[in-house]
Amino acid sequence: MSDNQTIVRTLSGRVVSDKMDKTITVLIERKVKHPFYGKYIKRSKKIHVHDEANEANMGDTVTVASVRPMSKTKTFKLVEINTRSTEI
Repeated sequence: MSDNQTIVRTLSGRVVSDKMDKTITVLIERKVKHPFYGKYIKRSKKIHVHDEANEANMGDTVTVASVRPMSKTKTFKLVEINTRSTEI
């Protein structure tokens, strides 16, 4: 039989809120092709991400990975900060 291996899903997005302690809100955008018309449509989703060191700020582009549920809404953790925001 196969081992119980978990698939780690990594996503990248933009931080839209950092007001909570050890939690950031990340906006994940993706493009989906319309089944009939063929036009690409932007779809987005906000997810809560665990940020242990409170190092991400609003506007940063980050990479997140799926983990076991940490709370009712948090199932992702911060892996790295790709680009820092230039806003003050």
